[in-house]
Amino acid sequence: MEISLVTLNDAKTILAAAEKRAVEIGQPMNIAVVDAGGNLVAHERMDGAWIGSVDISINKAFTARAFNIATKDLADNSQPGQQFFGIHGSNHGRIMIFAGGIPLKKNGHVVGAVGVSGGSGEQDQTVAQAGAAAF
Repeated sequence: MEISLVTLNDAKTILAAAEKRAVEIGQPMNIAVVDAGGNLVAHERMDGAWIGSVDISINKAFTARAFNIATKDLADNSQPGQQFFGIHGSNHGRIMIFAGGIPLKKNGHVVGAVGVSGGSGEQDQTVAQAGAAAF
């Protein structure tokens, strides 16, 4: 099997598309891209984006890659009584269970992820989707 990587150039393309969407909706964001190992490839903090969302965006990307699932979908399954309740306490607290993290796929395999934080869940998700679509 050929190994696909998320390159720095890929990450720059993802960041640009996500930033464009964030500008369109008028919400400054933190945008992170990780590789297949969940390691940071690139991060951007737009002017005016919350400092507290730097770590959240990176951890959303990590979460989406660690479990190969959009964080929005993980959130739905991690509520009380659901199969993944309590998962947010795993991985040294790095697991984010709200919208804005999306796995990146190449040839049907997850090879990385994008994570976005700085607005409402809906805003984070739409910006992450724009970034993922550019991949």
